Parts: sequence; C-alpha cells; structure tokens
Amino acid sequence: MSENLRFKDHHTEQRLFRNRMLVAILGVVVLMGVLVARFYNLQVVNYENYRTQSDQNRIQVRPVPPTRGLIYDRNGELLADNRPSYTLSIVRERVKNLDETLELLGQLVEIEDSDIDKFNRRLPRRRPFEPVPLRYRLSEEEIARISVNEYRMPGVSVEAELVRYYPKGDLFAHSVGYVGRINDRELQQFTEEDVRRYRGTLSIGKVGLERSYENLLLGEVGDENVETNARGRVLKVLERHDPKPGAELTLHLDTRLQQVATDALGDRRGSVVAIDVKTGGVLAFVSKPAFDPNLFVTGISFSDYRALSDSLDVPLFNRALQGQYPPGSTLKPMMGLGGLAAGVISAETKVADPGFFKLPNDKRIYRDWKRWGHGKHVDLIQGLAQSCDVYFWDMASRWNIDGMHDFATRFGLGEKTGIDLPVERPGLFPSRDWKRGARGTPWFPGDSLNAVLGQGFVLATPLQLAVMTATIANRGSHFRPQVVMAVDGVEQPPEVLHHVEAKPEYWDLVFKGMEAVVYSAHGTGKRAGAGLDFKVAGKSGTAQVVGIAQGERYDSDALKERHRDHALFVAFAPVDDPQIAVSVLVENGEGGGLVAAPVAREVFAEWISRPLEETAWHPPLNLNPSQEAVARG
Repeated sequence: MSENLRFKDHHTEQRLFRNRMLVAILGVVVLMGVLVARFYNLQVVNYENYRTQSDQNRIQVRPVPPTRGLIYDRNGELLADNRPSYTLSIVRERVKNLDETLELLGQLVEIEDSDIDKFNRRLPRRRPFEPVPLRYRLSEEEIARISVNEYRMPGVSVEAELVRYYPKGDLFAHSVGYVGRINDRELQQFTEEDVRRYRGTLSIGKVGLERSYENLLLGEVGDENVETNARGRVLKVLERHDPKPGAELTLHLDTRLQQVATDALGDRRGSVVAIDVKTGGVLAFVSKPAFDPNLFVTGISFSDYRALSDSLDVPLFNRALQGQYPPGSTLKPMMGLGGLAAGVISAETKVADPGFFKLPNDKRIYRDWKRWGHGKHVDLIQGLAQSCDVYFWDMASRWNIDGMHDFATRFGLGEKTGIDLPVERPGLFPSRDWKRGARGTPWFPGDSLNAVLGQGFVLATPLQLAVMTATIANRGSHFRPQVVMAVDGVEQPPEVLHHVEAKPEYWDLVFKGMEAVVYSAHGTGKRAGAGLDFKVAGKSGTAQVVGIAQGERYDSDALKERHRDHALFVAFAPVDDPQIAVSVLVENGEGGGLVAAPVAREVFAEWISRPLEETAWHPPLNLNPSQEAVARG
C-alpha cells in the first residue's frame, strides 16, 4: 500500500511566518511607543527642567562685588583707596590633579608655603565653581608666563580685582584702620544675610573706621549671568545687575596736622589727640609707634606679623584709644572747677604749703613734688600754675569721693567717650561703691588724696583727656568726639551729650590758672606757648609707672627707661576764643611740661596759623537753626 509523502507544508510555514511577523511588528510598535513616550517625557513633560539644567552647564550666575567706599581727610586727601591687583586663582572643580597643577604653577611664579596654606584653608569655605585666590599682586611678567601656559592648566585663571590701599602708610593706621581677608572665626559668626552680602567679597574691616563703618563702606553686591565654554572661560555676559558702591567718608582728621603731631613726637612712644572745641571733631589722632596697614590687606606674612606682635614697643596697640594711664596733674583744672562748684573752695581760698601734707589723726606724710613747698598763701591760680599738690590735697580732704566721681564723669572720665571707633576702653574714676565691689575694702581718706592728683586707682585714655580739655575750653559743652565728618557728602551734625553747669567766674578762674601754667614765672608748661602770637592755656602732668617708697626721692637715673614716669600735657588755644584742644602723652618721658608741652605747641602753631576758612566749622546743610544751636551747645 503506497503512502502520500509531502516534503513541505506551505500552509503551516506561512502561518508561522505570519505569527512571527505580527510579534515582530508588535515589538517594534511597543518599542517605538516607548521611544516616543521617552521623547515626549524629555521634550514636553520635563522640557523646562532639562533646559534649565543644560543652561546651568553653560550659563552661570556670578556675584559682582561692590567697590568699597573711599575715605578722605577734611581737605579731600585720599586716605583709603581701591587699586587694581591681579590675582592667581583656581577653580577646584575644573582641576583634575590639584597637586600637579600647584607644582606646575610653582615653576612659573613664586609661590610660598604660606600661600598654599592659606589656599587650603579657603577651599572648604568657598562655593562650588568659585575661584579661590592662591597668590596676589602678580607682576606683568608673571601674568604673561601664566597666560602662555594656560592651556596646560584648566581651572587656573588670572583675575583683576580692586584691593584696599592706604597711600599714607602708617600715618593713619590707628584711626582709619585696615581691611583683611575674612577668617574662619568671622565666617562662623555670619548670619544668612551676611553670607549674601559678602558674596564675591573676600575682605572685611578689621580695625579702626574700616571696622566701625563696615556696613556703609561695604556697599551692596550685584550679580551677572555669564555664558561659559567647557573650560569655564566666560564667553559673554547675558544679564547684569550692577552692585551699589560703598559710601564715601570724609573725616575731621587733617593730614598736615596729623603729620606735624607725629613728627613732634619723634621716635618716642606716645599719643597725641587734637579735638575741635566747637564740634567735637577729632583733628589729629596719633599713636606711636604705628605700622603699615597695607601689610594686612591681602594677608600679612608670618614673619611680618611676628615682628609686629613681638616688638617691645607694641606698634599694634592703639595708645590713644586703649592706653589707660594715670592722668596725673592734668586733672587739676577739672578738679579745681569741681571744688569751686561744690563750695569746697573759693577764689579766696589760700593754703599754706610747707612741702608736705598730713591728714588729721594720720601719721603718714604726703610730700609735694616741690619738697620745700610753694609758699604760705597758695590760691587756686598758683596751685594750677605751679601744680601745687598740697593745695589739692587740702581740697580733697574736705570733698567726698562720690562728689569728685560724679563731677569727673561729667567730663567723660571713667566711661567710654562714644567715639565712632571700635574697641575703646573706659578708663577708671573710682567711687566708694566701686572700691567696695572691686577690692572688697572701704574708701579711705588717703584714697581721695591720690584721686585728686590723678593717681591711685584713676586711669584715663589720651582721648578722654582731650575730651575733658575740650569740655573745659568751651565752658561745659561736652561733645561726643567724632572722626567722620560726612557720609556721601552729607555732614554729620555735632552731638552735645550734656552741659556742665558752673558759674562764669569759676570758668574764668580756671582759665586764668591754666594760662598761668604757660605764662607765669614759675609755670610748669612754659614751652607750650614759646614764640606763638596767641595765648595757650594748659596743664602739665607726670604719671608714675613704678611706686616709690615713702621718704625716698624719685631718681630717674636709677630706673630702667621703661620704668620712668610718663609725661603728659593738656591744653587749648587761643584762650580768648578756644578752637582746638590737645592731649599729649609721652611714655617714660618724665617732666610733663618739659617733654610733652613742646609737642602741643607744634600742633597749635600748625592749626591756628591757618586761614579761618580752613579751620572754621560750617553747620551741615540738613540742620535747621534750632538744631544748629543745640549742636553748638
């Protein structure tokens, strides 16, 4: 029986092919659907998101730091400037191997270990893609070498920036101050608002006016959208919001007067403060020795800082503002006025001075500086002119310390003056309550004898002595001392804190006594008025540095130079219409009238010799007549 064999089943093969075709087509359709869905998601649903991310790779928002405000003296001389400086910076995210890049840079320009240390400290504080400075103040030759080799160092750039510069060097170091790089401690104290304000800014005011007026000098940061290439180089600026520059400050300080006062001190350690009697404006503010503030602007080297900090002369110490010294006999005019106002003495009061003084029922002998005394009939004018200690001891024995304390504080002693400079120290004028709280002991009559002579517990800064003298000169109007005269051209009105009340005849008596200090036959401050065609009123003072046992005499030759007495002198001029008050301190200078008075004389000679329009006070334009009257006291 034969079989019907078939080698091909065309029907089956056709059906299988059709099924496979359908599966393949279905797969393609599904994959196309997935692809279209993905395209839809990318191009429609998430279009804005991915476009933004793409733009962020190409477009960056960069802060534009503001220009720091300039500072001028009263005559328009520039005291704080901004000068262009070229800085070598690195963007860490664009550098593949930082060590190799630093090594290559070290072959092109001089980079010290301290530069690398500062760079490493700044790295953690910066924002992503923010340039970090490595070296400042590149020379033109160094810039050229870096530019030629820039292709080998992605992420390395040379940027131009404005840095602070102080053209007068050390002349205003303790008043204008300086800026420096923001450190870790300051950064930790920043609020969110501070972080925003200091975007793109590396410096901050450290001391002086740069610190106290930081908010005005800083300005407001701007920003710009820039398009960059793959290496981060800026191709063009797409949008820009300009920063607001900092305010410009005009000071009461006078450069010529400051230089004269500095030269008059010479190489001696000390301070000179000069104040405009009619406004409280600070005309000269000298602390010697000083330092070059430009060293601190971009970061001072370890060797330079060590030289300043280790110096026995402590040039970084602001003697005018922070130096607290026994004021000595410079307090006697103010104390004499207080004794008159309190009724303890009068114009007719006369004291016999045998060269010593004894309290009732006390064996201790208080010896006058003039061991044979000043005579049998010493009045207030003679007591001031010859600096008679016995006259003021007799007054203090009949005047309670709390009354002395209250009167002294009216002249700014024992408390901060409120000057527009930071880190002022308050000095000290003791009271009964102060001694009980600070020392745990009662007040003794002998303490009052020390206090009336500006010794014992009494401490004052040279600035406080200048304010005290200015208050005497204008017969009781106590101005707040001010360094800044105008902000962006708008004058700052003088501020009278209070008025010291005393009878006109009392002021006249004190004036005569201070004038006698300079012009009487036995006056202790004769050198203050030598050769001047106007009258000067002053008072010398000597402040002990080391104690001398009772009965022993002061011998400067037996003491080391830094243990010798300080020399002080306070004065104002002209007597008939006071314009300027001055305090002078010469550390370890001895003989207050001999050493310190000539310094004051040079200051008076410079200031009073000028035309009236250069020194006269002009009321601010924004004051009405009543405000002007208050400002003038």
